[in-house]
Amino acid sequence: MAPEKLTRQAVIERALRLADTEGLPAVTIRRLATELGVAPTALYWHVKNKDELLSALADRLLAALVADMDPDRPWNQRLRAMVTTLVEQTRAHPYLSTLLPMIDKSAAEEYHRATDTVIGLLTEAGFTLQEADQVATYLLLGAVAMVSCQPGGVGSDEEEAAEFRRHHRLDLERLPPGRYPHLAAFAATLSVPPDLDAYYSFGIDLLLSAVETTAPNGRGVLR
Repeated sequence: MAPEKLTRQAVIERALRLADTEGLPAVTIRRLATELGVAPTALYWHVKNKDELLSALADRLLAALVADMDPDRPWNQRLRAMVTTLVEQTRAHPYLSTLLPMIDKSAAEEYHRATDTVIGLLTEAGFTLQEADQVATYLLLGAVAMVSCQPGGVGSDEEEAAEFRRHHRLDLERLPPGRYPHLAAFAATLSVPPDLDAYYSFGIDLLLSAVETTAPNGRGVLR
């Protein structure tokens, strides 16, 4: 790519592709310059340093959380849509959970936008600002943990997931069944692949039901 045709968007999209295919550590200024066929100095017109690049990459992934938000829908439906999108983005880009703690959040516009939107929805539900900030943090951590603890491991192919389940089953079967009867019963379920759609649907329901149950204005909300 000719330096004069290089854009910030092109840099971010190539960084996204590189992170998706090779992992977050592969995303460096020098590697991106090689991928784009320009000198590293050409990238500094669009991102000042690696920190800004990573913040821009996080923003690229978080922008979907508030895209096409319908302001006429009940607060809990809008919140569910945001949490669902966050889970979907983390599933598609598992390094997002590693990326978020790394970025300079003061330079991440979409991070602020998503956080502000969630806090607004939660105050609409009757939480105080302090409570809303705490709940937003719980939801973020819950969504990320849901993906990182996915049955069979994140990013595994079918064969790797089957091997992961086999080892897990064998570990549980070594336990004394008289002392751990429920773990022994659970081990038998590991012979078949888990229903990941059901896993994520249940996890999102669990997170949102806790918010709806404790929300001061949450009684009688429509799903």
